Amino acid sequence: MPSRRYLDHAATSWPKPPEVVAAWQRAALVIGATAGRGLYAASREATAIRERARAAAARLLGDVAPERVALPAGCTLALNMAIHGLARPGDHLIATAADHNATLRPLHRLAERGLIELSIVPCDATGRVDPAAIAAAWRPATRLAVISHVSNVTGVAQDIAAVADIAHARGGLLVLDAAQSLGVVPCDTPGWGADVVAAPAHKWLQGMAGVAMLWARPGVDPEPLVQGGTGTLSESLEMPAAFPARMEAGSPDVPALAAVEAAFRWLAARGLEATAAERAGCKPAPTEDRLAARGLEAMAAASRRLADGLAGRLGELRGVRVIGGTRAAGIVSFVVEGYDPAEVAAILEQAAGVEVRAGFHCAACIHEFLGTKAGGTVRAAFGPANDAADVEAVAATVESIRAG
Repeated sequence: MPSRRYLDHAATSWPKPPEVVAAWQRAALVIGATAGRGLYAASREATAIRERARAAAARLLGDVAPERVALPAGCTLALNMAIHGLARPGDHLIATAADHNATLRPLHRLAERGLIELSIVPCDATGRVDPAAIAAAWRPATRLAVISHVSNVTGVAQDIAAVADIAHARGGLLVLDAAQSLGVVPCDTPGWGADVVAAPAHKWLQGMAGVAMLWARPGVDPEPLVQGGTGTLSESLEMPAAFPARMEAGSPDVPALAAVEAAFRWLAARGLEATAAERAGCKPAPTEDRLAARGLEAMAAASRRLADGLAGRLGELRGVRVIGGTRAAGIVSFVVEGYDPAEVAAILEQAAGVEVRAGFHCAACIHEFLGTKAGGTVRAAFGPANDAADVEAVAATVESIRAG
């Protein structure tokens, strides 16, 4: 079996940085307590880990207020919390064909039950959505637009600033799925201008599964989807009214929270490497926040270069079609004439140890517009551990498939 070449970073990052794994293990093996549930030393430390992770997440989301960042168990849960917590009976909601099932399925469920009306606006053959189509779909009863920032199929980014302007000019709200963009698209304004943002820790941020980030701007307070213990106001049967406690029922995953904090430090270290030449010894050292952002920028740029390189190589092969256009993330989707995507993925693993994803990528609507309804695509998603040899392994193997 060839050595392992992992190219599925759009699903989850791997290998995790050693510092992240070490922090995760220490929280599980040494601390072993939950956050916000006790006054003994280990529980206090767990609580401190949670709050430091919250502060790190707030900085990554555009230096928002930490008290507006909830830390649910996953991005899909966070998006369900936002959608179910903000939609009201009789509302009209807007989504896009480029979105992930993490938003499309809860929206479809609400529409199927007759609680809302739903419009899904189209995308083009690259996965891009024209903001004008969202404006055209808006109705007097429209309350929310829900959109995936970067397509997990094509890596193409949407014009979130334009969509936010459309929603706000009409008195509506924008819920943003940032699963593929936090860590890839710079967040220089709070939540990219959206009203609610959900993002996981285990993808481009290099953390572990088990925790996500749900930010809501002040004045936007979704009704709690999940009720239960929060460690606060335990004498009452009512959920706490204040954000973020209202969104954090149940015991948090302390090891995953420790990994968030460690990942932030790891990213800052990468940023220090990236800015060493720029500082030239005479400029003030950047802040840790700026270093972490710089580390993310450097990783994203490197991943895009690899993806662009692979897209260029594959585009030269007869019978191979590369999907998408200008990519924000290091994602390349393609199809090989005469082969099901699952067959191509199996050959890549068997022949070259390349691990990619094949199929529809949890995106139910986009393939109609990409021309890939028959079987989806082969998707290669690059991360910080990948290099030019991985590009060569994919390109050479696909070339051999076509030659065979």
